Amino acid sequence: MTEFPLQSGERPAAEAPDDLADDPRLSADEPVSPSGPVRVVVVSAGLSVPSSTRLLADRLGEAVARDLGAAEVPVRVDTVELRDLANDIAQNFTAGFPGPKLTAALDQVTGADAVIAVTPIFTASYSGLFKSFFDVLDQEALTGKPVLIAATGGTARHSLALEHALRPLFAYLRAVVVPTAVYAASEDWGNTDGLNRRIDRAAAELATLLAGTGGRRAAPAADPLEEVVPFAEQLAALRVQE
Repeated sequence: MTEFPLQSGERPAAEAPDDLADDPRLSADEPVSPSGPVRVVVVSAGLSVPSSTRLLADRLGEAVARDLGAAEVPVRVDTVELRDLANDIAQNFTAGFPGPKLTAALDQVTGADAVIAVTPIFTASYSGLFKSFFDVLDQEALTGKPVLIAATGGTARHSLALEHALRPLFAYLRAVVVPTAVYAASEDWGNTDGLNRRIDRAAAELATLLAGTGGRRAAPAADPLEEVVPFAEQLAALRVQE
């Protein structure tokens, strides 16, 4: 199954600008904390231009920004478009290191306070491009980070891919995944009432997590397994005592 393009009359939101001062989602009247606004990065794995995946990604980002604005939390929303990084991701696997564009994207996700991850569903799971990006991301980058997961597909039958594929992926990466996952099938774009409710609920859950912590994550706790003395050292210590 391929990702379905938008129908005529549907427009994705514009790319998030790089200049913070020009970002319409960050009002000049909002107070800015000493550490700056909350940074939300939207990762979109849409392949077509325009795409339903990017449209859903933009709407989720806008909903989170709206809810944080209502809570008087300054926020910046940026978008990482994986379609533009496909070659860089493939070269990272063969060369062993990321190029400048991929490095910048990985740094954005690593430095974000929250991530919105959106993928098309192919063969009842996330796309290969989506998985490859998170394969090259440092495994500690999402530890303790709030993540909202979402997906698009041609039929509602693939909606459970969010629960059997995406949620376990981010649980493995030790992210804090919000309870509501958002799936948009082809028919959802014709009657958006149900989709709007799911977007609003998921965005409110992510905004609540960010507003409740001031938008900043606590440092991850040390892994107790890293402090375990290797068995060979324990045996060596026993020999010395003998």
